[in-house]
Amino acid sequence: MITIDIASFGICSLAIWRITHLLSQEDGPFDAVIKFRKLFGQGFFGNLLDCFYCLSVWIAVPFAIFLCHEWIQGIIVWLALSGTACLLFKLTDK
Repeated sequence: MITIDIASFGICSLAIWRITHLLSQEDGPFDAVIKFRKLFGQGFFGNLLDCFYCLSVWIAVPFAIFLCHEWIQGIIVWLALSGTACLLFKLTDK
């Protein structure tokens, strides 16, 4: 059975949404994020930074590790965190 504190899950979901949105959709302060994205070019990592959905999967990994103690639970929570961030993105997308 998966037991995760709902408040921790919610806060982590919001943090994942924020970090992913910053890296994939925003310019950042002083265009720092644009420069960061240009650094990676059009390779794998550059394309990853262009896709909110793809990036949220990888941003969610350390949060799932933080929240879970068992690997199978971690995989389920990892996907749920990314999915929640994607739902938030759809709700806030213009």
